[in-house]
Amino acid sequence: MRRKQAEIATDPVAFEAFYRRHVDAVTRFLARRVDDPHTVADLVAEVFMGVLDSAHTYRPGLGSEIAWLYGVARNTLSAERRRLFRQSRLTERVSGRRPLDTDDVARLEERIDAEGPARRAFAAMAVLPEGERAVLELVVIDQLTVTEAAAALGIRPGTAKVRLHRARRTLRGTPFVMEGTPG
Repeated sequence: MRRKQAEIATDPVAFEAFYRRHVDAVTRFLARRVDDPHTVADLVAEVFMGVLDSAHTYRPGLGSEIAWLYGVARNTLSAERRRLFRQSRLTERVSGRRPLDTDDVARLEERIDAEGPARRAFAAMAVLPEGERAVLELVVIDQLTVTEAAAALGIRPGTAKVRLHRARRTLRGTPFVMEGTPG
């Protein structure tokens, strides 16, 4: 599987198949965290560019392709947030974007609206320390296993279990906005 994963960096057909297999999941992942369709589109593209650069780092024994991809997406999103923090204001944010056509904007707005409950859940989880919140996001919202979440975060599964337990204990009794969220 590792060899197959590395092929996506050099074989356009393998990359296209990988992209088609995972683009919806990556778009949903980012739409849960970002409410601007242009930014979601840019970040999806950046994630898959990152995949080309880091395909050789995938280790199947540490988790599924999607867990690895969510790790790449988290890193891409973190880099984007750091970039925006350093950036002066809105005029600079808009200047480098490619224009989206009306259908693209409508499709991304629908996806962003559908992920609204998840964004409200993120707001409720803001009280948690970063490590606990990250594990809870990946397990509860993104539906990874604890082991896959640990792989996406680069931590041990035991550490992830402890963080998940602490996060759930902290949020127990808190009115969680997202229905069906395990407590």
